Amino acid sequence: MFVDEIEIEVKAGDGGNGIVSFHREKYIDKGGPDGGDGGDGGDVVFKVDESLNTLGDLSYRSRFEAEDGENGGSQKKTGASGKDLVLNIPPGTIVYDAESGEMLADLTEQNQTFVAAKGGKGGRGNARFKKSTRRTPRFSEEGEPGEYHRLKLEVKLLADVGLVGFPNVGKSTLISVVSAAEPEVASYHFTTINPSLGVVEFSEFNSFVMADIPGLIEGAHRGVGLGDEFLKHLERTRLLVHVIDVSGSEGREPLEDFEIINNELANYEQDLSRLPQIIALNKIDLVSENHKIEMVKKELVDRGYEVFPISAVTHQGVQELVNKIGEKLAELPDRSQVLSSSKKEDQQEVVISPDFEKEEDIIIKKTAPHEYRITGKLVDEMIEKTTFGNDAAVQRMMRVLKSNGLYDKMEEKGLQEGDSVNIGPLEFDYIED
Repeated sequence: MFVDEIEIEVKAGDGGNGIVSFHREKYIDKGGPDGGDGGDGGDVVFKVDESLNTLGDLSYRSRFEAEDGENGGSQKKTGASGKDLVLNIPPGTIVYDAESGEMLADLTEQNQTFVAAKGGKGGRGNARFKKSTRRTPRFSEEGEPGEYHRLKLEVKLLADVGLVGFPNVGKSTLISVVSAAEPEVASYHFTTINPSLGVVEFSEFNSFVMADIPGLIEGAHRGVGLGDEFLKHLERTRLLVHVIDVSGSEGREPLEDFEIINNELANYEQDLSRLPQIIALNKIDLVSENHKIEMVKKELVDRGYEVFPISAVTHQGVQELVNKIGEKLAELPDRSQVLSSSKKEDQQEVVISPDFEKEEDIIIKKTAPHEYRITGKLVDEMIEKTTFGNDAAVQRMMRVLKSNGLYDKMEEKGLQEGDSVNIGPLEFDYIED
């Protein structure tokens, strides 16, 4: 099943908790702290696999989770880290944040990877907190939660050549003749409903990738006939082969077809209309009067196009067309340059708001008369790592926040004795020093 767009949730593994433990051994009355650290949570990773050209394998599930890290053990044993979850995707996959629409990654090369969700770090055991002034720490850290994201994945096929044209002009027949691709071929409209790829060999050591795009109709750029979903697969091609039914077997005029398709390309994306085109006048086996073929050919040649009368069914003229495609591609920038240029243009469009500020470590907000809530980057990190049922752990959290200016900030904010202060699940009354 061809799937080129999905939305999924990814959740990295949570870090394991550090533990509180003290060394216990016969004849040793007071062993020191030996609580081990928790293991790190596993990442969720996308990896490019060139054997794929669809997101179908990922479309059967909506949520993917990596393994959590294990908790630490006594004798300073670190918990095992969770295994990464590696999800294989086809080349040409673009990863977006589903909430903001921001592009996060554009994956095009074999084995290229992207960490979509980072695993949480394991919490430290109490053995890590022993020092000369604190010989028996009775607290540890909880593991950090793994990242969670809702993502949109979109595939834009990576092909050197894209076949365009109206339905039933012979594009599928052509790609089946020149490559090992096996699209469905029949004499009715919209036989091809999914793009397909084929590798075309045009000399002993040379080949190119051709994409058969489902037939376009007038209004395709607005989504008529699902045209907008198909047109995106042409954005990374280097060359278009415009297939025209020169026989008029569908009751349409060849030159009118040519104009309509090119208008759709331009209306969808101006760059598509600027791509070099080679014209394949197909179905010459159905034309009884050669002067009709020559008339259409002359008109297009006069406009500056290279034109090849062919019959995909009888193979007449097909090899000449393939040879010309190969020659033309040799003159054009290779795919890596096209992709690099495309990515640079995308990056130039990203605008960073001048009002954006890095989140502060400690933020104090008044939520009601005489009530305040403490948040911020450092505060959130400490809340995640603190076991609130453990008094020693809570005391350590407050010491860390105090050393980072919490009390000074509360005084600057104008807190008065008896005001209620909330930090995560913790609530206490403010007392002036």
